Amino acid sequence: MRRNAAANRERILAAAQDVFGEQGVTGSTEEVARRAGVGIATVFRHFSTKDVLIEAALVRHFERLTEQAAVLAAGVEPGEALRDLLRTMIESGSTKLTLASRLPAGEISPDVDAAAGRLRTTVADLLDRAVVAGVVRSDVTVDEVYLLIRGLAQACATAPPPPETLRRATGIVLAGLGV
Repeated sequence: MRRNAAANRERILAAAQDVFGEQGVTGSTEEVARRAGVGIATVFRHFSTKDVLIEAALVRHFERLTEQAAVLAAGVEPGEALRDLLRTMIESGSTKLTLASRLPAGEISPDVDAAAGRLRTTVADLLDRAVVAGVVRSDVTVDEVYLLIRGLAQACATAPPPPETLRRATGIVLAGLGV
């Protein structure tokens, strides 16, 4: 793919994540094109339908989180890495839920499933490292962490709280994990 086409694709995906994360089902491909700074034809040249675009934005969401986790794991101590990643997952969780809700019911594509699986494996690895380092309770599982993230994300998706409330609620969850 040409560099210009790749840049357009990335801008389209970033815009789609924002538009559909903010507006849900009412988000339009026209608004995605406007925010990406491209024409609607460019959007559909890269993504044949709105559903394909939403799926690609969801894959991008998981990939970005996985990349962030890898950078954190390489650069900071395990507790700080896990804390920073979980904060980001909670803060962006309502966008993920909104994108996922736009997928056909019960139809998770292999690409979405694989990207979500890679993220879950990375979170589990970070959690294990934090447990071994003694900075997270030893009885915490990745399933419990995901449930807590999903709970806060769902609450934010249905009734967005003030940023300070979300920050404090996230701090309470992290403290409960021992992070």
